[in-house]
Amino acid sequence: MRTALLALALATLPLVAHADAPTLEAPSVLLGGVEAELKVAGLEVGAPYVVRIDGREHTSGTAESAELSLPLTLPSGTHSVVLSQGTSTARAELRAVPSFLALLPPIVAIVLALLLRQVLLALFAGVLVGAFVTQGYDPAAAFVRTIDQYAVGAAADADHASILIFSLLLGGMIGVITRAGGAAGLAAAVTKRATNSMRGQLAAWALGLVVFFDDYANSLLVGSSMRPITDRLRVSREKLAFLVDATSAPVASLALVSSWIGVEVGYIGEELESANVAMDPYVAFLETLPYRFYPWLMLFFVLLIVLSRRDFGPMLKAERRAREKGELVRPGARPASDFAEALPDVPPRILVATLPILATLLVAIGGMVVTGRAAVLAEGGEPTLRAVFGSANSYHALLWASAVGGLVAVITAIATRAMALGHALDAWTEGLKSMLLACVILVMAWSLGALCKELHTADVVVSAVGRGLPVGLLGTVVFLVAAAVSFATGTSWGTMAILFPLVVPLAVELAPGNTPILLGAISSILAGSVWGDHCSPISDTTIMSSMASSCDHVDHVHTQIPYALLVGVVSIVVCELPTGFGLYPAWVALPLGALVLFLIVRFVGQKVPDHDPR
Repeated sequence: MRTALLALALATLPLVAHADAPTLEAPSVLLGGVEAELKVAGLEVGAPYVVRIDGREHTSGTAESAELSLPLTLPSGTHSVVLSQGTSTARAELRAVPSFLALLPPIVAIVLALLLRQVLLALFAGVLVGAFVTQGYDPAAAFVRTIDQYAVGAAADADHASILIFSLLLGGMIGVITRAGGAAGLAAAVTKRATNSMRGQLAAWALGLVVFFDDYANSLLVGSSMRPITDRLRVSREKLAFLVDATSAPVASLALVSSWIGVEVGYIGEELESANVAMDPYVAFLETLPYRFYPWLMLFFVLLIVLSRRDFGPMLKAERRAREKGELVRPGARPASDFAEALPDVPPRILVATLPILATLLVAIGGMVVTGRAAVLAEGGEPTLRAVFGSANSYHALLWASAVGGLVAVITAIATRAMALGHALDAWTEGLKSMLLACVILVMAWSLGALCKELHTADVVVSAVGRGLPVGLLGTVVFLVAAAVSFATGTSWGTMAILFPLVVPLAVELAPGNTPILLGAISSILAGSVWGDHCSPISDTTIMSSMASSCDHVDHVHTQIPYALLVGVVSIVVCELPTGFGLYPAWVALPLGALVLFLIVRFVGQKVPDHDPR
């Protein structure tokens, strides 16, 4: 017995020693010339250590804790890292690639999407190029990892899966509503007031403001609800997609109660605390609202072009095609979704549309209240309306809402004798199928986002901003960087996560105690992130707007970018730069920006005739 115990003890000694040995952790891919972080764990506290790179000493010292983070900047190539502490050694092989390669995946995806008008192929190519870099330039490994690592990983993410299922279920609901005559009934009811193209667009803009609580819900609900109405009024699908997209992220980012509020206030609070700035994060959020020039001006611009009946650029061509020829989409276009028409001999029934849509909205809001309240109470907080919506799980709420909406649509269709159970289920299935292409596009967009994160694409963009920046230019440069990062990665929230830890300390360092400069910098992060989210062809809300409006995705991006660029330039030239240099305050900048947009639309835009189907 003693012999057995001794043998067991001796056998476990190497395992214990191995468990306590130092370990090295570094990013799978480093960028040449860009600082990265090497994490060391398992150090013996109080013992000296040495880190050597390619045989040369890099860092040495005495371990003050078991864990250590070391900044690391390496040239392109393969490098050997060895950490020694007493008799323990840890080794790692690091690979650094030229930093410009980190920009290739989004550039390839965006350029191919615009040139080939095949967004799925463009996204796949972007992911493939990125995988080629991460997999050591092995084309076979790049192809395999594109499928089994990046695509599967994107679809398997819990939040992503929730969005996919929500989109599919909502598609099923829309399929039932359409086939049972609900869409036609809704269109007939609304067009009693929305009697022409201008009023139909105005209704879409107003509905976009009403659905303020979540950008995903906004994109899908507004687009799918208004599409039959704007189709009847000969509003192009490109224009509808723009109206939907322009009132999704901009509205949700400004709303005092929305799914964005927790993220925005959380980032603001964390960085204010780190920078030792004594300011309540929600108060800071409120004080940034006047400096959010881009989203405010975009909402005004949409109303302006609707009321003036003027358009320009590619949108003018699309609108004239729709009004004059009745062609809602470009000949040869491939809409991101394609919903069936109503069954023959089925009369319009507004109840089939209003009940499911109302149920979806109520369950979505109620779900956010339930999940948010539970989260706040679990943390011992006070369940105020702001705290509840800020802590809500919008993914779960939207899932519940789409499931209930589909169920209500089927029950209503049967109860009103619009269709039998079998036909209702067939319509639900067809509606679900119509969303498959858009869901695959979303998966590939998320895959590209994961690759950009692995390749540190944002770090390359951010590293171009130096600390010798003039204070007056801070807001403008931060807006441009945030817009570039958000456009390249397709995520506004990810852009915020990247830039807040960099920009807030920079603003505090450049202008100590200058609250307007700090608020302007924070606002520029949020506004620039929204611009990129609004314009990027790989942004999920941009894709969802195309999907809900049944618009060709590349056509949506092609017609929207000139408008977004115009508003972005005006917000920089008329608002960001002058307020940054203290020429006039934000409350003066916004009306001036609105005036400039009015003059441009008045003298550059061209009239598009109304269509009145009566």
